Amino acid sequence: MTTKYEHTNTTIHPMMFLLWLGMAGIVMLFGALTSAYIVRESAGNWLEFQLPKLFLWNTAVILASSVALHAAYIGYKKRRITTYRMGLVISFALGLLFLALQYMAWNELFARGIELTGNPSGSFVYVMTGIHALHLVSGLMALGVAIYHAFKLPYEITQKRVNRFKLVLYYWHFLAGLWIYLFLFLNIM
Repeated sequence: MTTKYEHTNTTIHPMMFLLWLGMAGIVMLFGALTSAYIVRESAGNWLEFQLPKLFLWNTAVILASSVALHAAYIGYKKRRITTYRMGLVISFALGLLFLALQYMAWNELFARGIELTGNPSGSFVYVMTGIHALHLVSGLMALGVAIYHAFKLPYEITQKRVNRFKLVLYYWHFLAGLWIYLFLFLNIM
């Protein structure tokens, strides 16, 4: 018998449902931003410029971070504690590197005269990549909690811990996919 706070194996975990709702909201936000970008670009007064090469490096970094986190998850499930812990740490470090490279890319844009409050084309790049960076910070906080659990809690595989890990894993993969979308969109448009 289950209480109203428990779930069965035939339903989605409530936290997973909330994560999917949150990710759907983020998709809608970026859908609105890219639609606004397209509409505003067609209105004229649009400065064409080359994106910093650091955005390409960021793409490689976030993909590597996603792979490292997935390796950590597999290591956790297969009782490979070193792979589990090191995958988490590597993923976190690469997430921090992503943010550092993002900051450097913004500085490069600024040095080229492309400012946040200047031409709308530059403003869109700062806003879209900045909002992604804010979401990445929330992912880093979740990764930080996962690292704390990996090193401070006794190692055991429980459904609760698997569910928590999946939440972090899915969100992090989502952020990687979102960055790839932004990178391709900004380079094509």
